[in-house]
Amino acid sequence: MSSDGAGFATDRPVSARVWDYWLGGKDHYEVDREAGERVARQVPGVVAAARTDRLFLGRCVRHLVDEGVRQFLDIGTGLPTVDNTHEIAQRAAPESRVVYVDNDPLVLAHARALLTSSPEGATSYIDADARDPERILEEAAATLDFGEPVALLMLALLHLIVDDDEARSIVRRLTGALAPGSFVALSHACLDVEATHDAVDAWNGSGTPHPIRARTAREIAGLFEGLELVEPGVVSCSRWRPEPNPWGEPQETMTFCGVARKLSR
Repeated sequence: MSSDGAGFATDRPVSARVWDYWLGGKDHYEVDREAGERVARQVPGVVAAARTDRLFLGRCVRHLVDEGVRQFLDIGTGLPTVDNTHEIAQRAAPESRVVYVDNDPLVLAHARALLTSSPEGATSYIDADARDPERILEEAAATLDFGEPVALLMLALLHLIVDDDEARSIVRRLTGALAPGSFVALSHACLDVEATHDAVDAWNGSGTPHPIRARTAREIAGLFEGLELVEPGVVSCSRWRPEPNPWGEPQETMTFCGVARKLSR
């Protein structure tokens, strides 16, 4: 396996770097660009799906701030880009506290970009795997008060957990630690869109060490078990509370999302 000297594999594509390429970033290698282009040629809608997922992040965080949330746990952060969670939240509520979690070495190398903060708020970064919720919760408690509402964000993350029981267990273990009034936001590759089947086949055949398990909208909604979905429920990221525009309803993309509230312990 080749590397760039800093511990980053450069002979195979990595999901965070391909995602960065699709979003127009600069923190990726030739192998990631090749994989991204190959998937995009086979599935033209995949780039739009990545970008609508990113736009959903902005609308979601602003909505949660409007709901009074001032604490955010963002798992599966990905590479820093324009308008990260803390920037969106602290622009509206400077006292917001944000903890990022990822286990990609390149994300870790760029984590300092995620650690800027308004004087009134705080940010921190945890190098951990989503499959270890207890460690995440323990370390996040140094920055977040789990006795108060927290917004748990897992965008474009759970389709990397290919075992259905494990995916549900991760969500259940994390939400179990949240106070009533907390929220959970997910985005996920959705099989209800025909192009998703081609996208998954292309991605899983690209040589990535991170295969994807897309799920139906019903299965994605099942990840919110025990929580109250807010309107409009589980929908394409492009159609979750879209901003007004003169062209009508936005086009459906293959990444779906939802936001739900925790009502009780």
